[in-house]
Amino acid sequence: ERLKDAPETFKVLKSISKNDRDLQFKIQVYTEDCQGCGVCIETCPSKVKSLEFSPIQVERDAGEIANAEFFEQLPYDIIDGSALNSIKGLQFKQPLFEFSGACAGCGETPYVKMVSQICGDRMIVANATGCSSIYSGTFPTTPYTVRQSDGQGPSWGNSLFEDNAEYGLGMRLAVDANREQLKIYIDKLFALGTSAELKSAIEKSLELWKESSEEANDAQKAVKAALPGAIAAAKSDEERKLLGKIDELKDYFADKVIFIIGGDGWAYDIGFGGVDHVLASGRNVNILVLDTEVYSNTGGQASKSTPIAAVAKFANAGKEIGKKNMGFMAMTYGHAYVASISLGANRLHAQRTLQEAVAFDGPSIVFAYATCINHGVNMRYSQEIMKDAVNSGYWPLYRYNPSLEEGKRFSWDVRSTPGSFQDFIRAEVRYSSLFKTNPKNAEALFARAEEDAKRRMEFYQKLGPLM
Repeated sequence: ERLKDAPETFKVLKSISKNDRDLQFKIQVYTEDCQGCGVCIETCPSKVKSLEFSPIQVERDAGEIANAEFFEQLPYDIIDGSALNSIKGLQFKQPLFEFSGACAGCGETPYVKMVSQICGDRMIVANATGCSSIYSGTFPTTPYTVRQSDGQGPSWGNSLFEDNAEYGLGMRLAVDANREQLKIYIDKLFALGTSAELKSAIEKSLELWKESSEEANDAQKAVKAALPGAIAAAKSDEERKLLGKIDELKDYFADKVIFIIGGDGWAYDIGFGGVDHVLASGRNVNILVLDTEVYSNTGGQASKSTPIAAVAKFANAGKEIGKKNMGFMAMTYGHAYVASISLGANRLHAQRTLQEAVAFDGPSIVFAYATCINHGVNMRYSQEIMKDAVNSGYWPLYRYNPSLEEGKRFSWDVRSTPGSFQDFIRAEVRYSSLFKTNPKNAEALFARAEEDAKRRMEFYQKLGPLM
């Protein structure tokens, strides 16, 4: 029905998702915002690639600008026949992070986009200074946007480099304080009495009090819808005053999702004390470490995430010290959700891990492998490189969930590693340049790098029964 006003050039396919509404399907390329990275071409799963490069003026003349404008008018979040815990289902959710100023082919931004689709407007972001703060908040623009249906979106803030974890913890404490105050008002209102419709809506929200789910969000909407009528029908000044206080805090019926986001330079190094403090607090926050294994924004300096043999600024002859095992350090607390993901290697694993982290009632930290121009690779293949990192035994996939029973809390999620570790690292300039900067010790450092990675992988695989 909505397609009757579509431009003639607006082509669609019949949806293959189970539905009874004759739904159509389309992927719309935004010609004016395309960075030309080519990642979409390489990531397309069809045997015959559905996408190809084309001169921008050719696409303008073909009507793609008008197509994009019409596409913007179509509704999001139609997921008939798909589940939100599937890759397909999640992609029908409106991204609330779009058109960032990151480098073409950036390995970090797809994770942030995915988180925005999982959390929606419930997300409050504390962003460490670095690449992710620059492409997320270069004044006067931001890639964080609002939901098409109601104009609601995530809240985002950037403090300093070294105190971002504490900054995010403060957000959590503020949300908790507001929710505790809201509960006090609710108890007083119930003791006094109010409309049956509002009471029923509030009781449903209280059942979902600890959740930050779509269901909790829907329950909050029901409370918001019932409040004006209850205020108008208030039988006393006291009831009207309490309803007014509840109205002020109505956005806190559904819990907020606090995401503390930053790179490895922040998490492993400069902000490590804060990250440790926040994990130890036991508070319900989510930490996403966009791990490029180097200080990306400042030009490629070595961090404690940089592995042995990698060449970086301040490690020009190849890093001699191994990568900090920060994931295991976080696991030793025993109460924090800890995971390691790589989007290009296993998209469903990355998505469900992030969904588990959000659902976990307590602190979580997820280490997300991200390709970077500082690695000296063709960023068109960034997702394929993420896959190779896992297949070669370079990057681990695992989850540690303290809410599960003992012996089942740690899950090793790498099926096999058929690739060559040496082929993987030698294909990246950050490693191969070692033959120029330190040719005498290059082979020895490469051997140490593989030995260290193998030791780590074997260590992780033995954790299952112990955790």
